[in-house]
Amino acid sequence: MELTWLSVVPPLLAVALAFVTRDAVVSLLVACFVGVLLLGEGIAGFPDFLIRALASKNFIWVCLLEFCIGILVAFFQRSGAVKLFTESVGNWVHTRRQVGGLGWGLGIAMFFSDYFSPLFVGPVMRTLTDKYKISREKLAYICDSTSAPMIALIPFTGWAVYMGGLTVGIGPITDKTVAMDLYIHSIPFNFYSFLAIGLVGLLAMNFISDFGPMRTAENRAKNEGKVLRDGAVPMMGKELTNLEVSTTGNPNIFLNFIVPIMLIVGVNLISFIIYGKIAILQTYLMVCTLLAITMMIQKIDNLQGVMKTVMAGMKGVMPAVTILALAFCINTISRELKTAEYVVSLTEEWLLPNLLPMITFLLAGLISFSTGTSWGTYAIMIPIAIPLAFQFTGGEVNTLIYGTFAAIAGGGVFGDHCSPLSDTTVLSSLGSACDHIDHVKTQLLYTLITGGIAMVLYLGIGFIG
Repeated sequence: MELTWLSVVPPLLAVALAFVTRDAVVSLLVACFVGVLLLGEGIAGFPDFLIRALASKNFIWVCLLEFCIGILVAFFQRSGAVKLFTESVGNWVHTRRQVGGLGWGLGIAMFFSDYFSPLFVGPVMRTLTDKYKISREKLAYICDSTSAPMIALIPFTGWAVYMGGLTVGIGPITDKTVAMDLYIHSIPFNFYSFLAIGLVGLLAMNFISDFGPMRTAENRAKNEGKVLRDGAVPMMGKELTNLEVSTTGNPNIFLNFIVPIMLIVGVNLISFIIYGKIAILQTYLMVCTLLAITMMIQKIDNLQGVMKTVMAGMKGVMPAVTILALAFCINTISRELKTAEYVVSLTEEWLLPNLLPMITFLLAGLISFSTGTSWGTYAIMIPIAIPLAFQFTGGEVNTLIYGTFAAIAGGGVFGDHCSPLSDTTVLSSLGSACDHIDHVKTQLLYTLITGGIAMVLYLGIGFIG
C-alpha cells in the first residue's frame, strides 16, 4: 500500500474523539469504521476485519490475563482480604504522602513486567488511596509511570532481551552479548524513563504540588471526597467494585492476601531467573484456583458462591476488555495502512547526525502514540535508526550510538504514556479502576513535560556524540 497521510487518520481520529467525547469505546469504534473504509473493505467487510484483528495469540493472552485479574480482585474483595490489608497497613501509614510513597515504591519493586506491575499495584493500593482521598487518576498515573519506565532501565528483563535481539547483525553488533552490552551502556541515556520515574515519585509524595488537570482531580478528591469525577466510567465494573464482603467463614490476611501475592511475585521472579521469561498468566490461574479452594475450606463461600464471585470478577473487567479489543483493531489498521512507515518517511531527508537522537526519540514517540505499542515501535525504529547512527560514526560505538538506542527505548515509552490506545495505559486504568480517558488526560501534561526535557537532552547528546 502506498504511503499516504490518510494512514494517520484512524489513530488521530480515535485520540481526538476520545478527548472530546470522553467515551473511549465510541471513539475507538468510529475510528475503526473509518480505518476499515480506508483499507477499501467497506462496511460489509468490518466483521471479517474484526476476526483478522482479534484472532491473535497476543489479544487472547491479554484477555485471559485481564479475566484472571478480575477474578483475583473479586476473591480479595469477597474474602475481606483488601479490608484486612488496609487495616493492617493503616497501623504504619498515616498520611497521603506515605500512601503515595508506598504506591510508588511498589511500582518500582515490580520491575519485571509492565503488564504485571499496574495490575498488582492498582488493586493492592486502591482501597488505601480511596481512604486517604487520593484520586483514581493519581493512582493510575503512579501505576503507569512506574511500570514501563522502570522496566526499560533494567538490563535483565524481557524488554532488554527483545531490544538487544533486534540490534544483532547491525554494524559491529555480532551477537547477543555485544547487543546486551549496548543496552547496558545506553541505560544512562534513557532520559525519559528516569524523568518519568522521578517526577511521579515527587508528585506521589507531594514534594511537588500537582498542576494542570491532575490538580483538579486531586482537589476534587481531597475537598469533596470524590476519587472519581461525576459521570466517570471506571475501567472496572460495578460488579467488581461493589462486591459485598462475605459475612461467614474465618478469613485472615496471611492466607487470603499475603500468600497469594507472595506466590505471584515469587513464581514470576523464579521463572524469570531460571527460564528468562515470566509466567504471569499461569501464575494467576494457579493463585485463583488456590484461593477458590482456600475460601471454600474457610467456609467463606461454597462452590456456588465461589462461581458467582468468579463471574462478578469477569464481568467487572469487561469495560477494559472492550477497549483493549478496539485498540487492537486500531493497531491492526495502523499496521496495514503503514502508519509508522509514513511517519518515518517524513523525516528521512533531514536526519542529520546532530539531530539523530532527538528526532529518533520524537519519531519513536509518534509511532508508539499512533499504534499504541512500544515493542512494535522498537521493531520499526531499531533497524532504521541504529544502522544510520553507525553510518554517521563510521562503525564506532560511541555516545551517539548509545543516545540513539536509548532514544528509541524512551520514545516508545513516551508515546505509550500519551496514547489511549496503549495496552499498558489501559491496564493502568483497569488496575486503578479509573476512567480511561480521565487517566490519559490527567497524565498527558506530565508526560509532555518530561518528554520535552528528554528531547532537549537528546539534542545535546547529538552535538556531544
